[in-house]
Amino acid sequence: MPKLKTHKGTGKRITVTKTGKLLRRRATGSHFLEKKSASRKRHFAGVQQLHGKHNKDIRRNLGV
Repeated sequence: MPKLKTHKGTGKRITVTKTGKLLRRRATGSHFLEKKSASRKRHFAGVQQLHGKHNKDIRRNLGV
């Protein structure tokens, strides 16, 4: 069976850690920041781990 190709859009947005966890950034945290409250902007900071069904689907897209 041939190798699976990486979905390029997914590859740019998701990082895989050494232990196999999938990490992503939160959406809407990079534009129109003047109108957003400080607590809302802090919520967008950092990364979030993917869980469940999303994890399986994205692993297939990444070819992992």
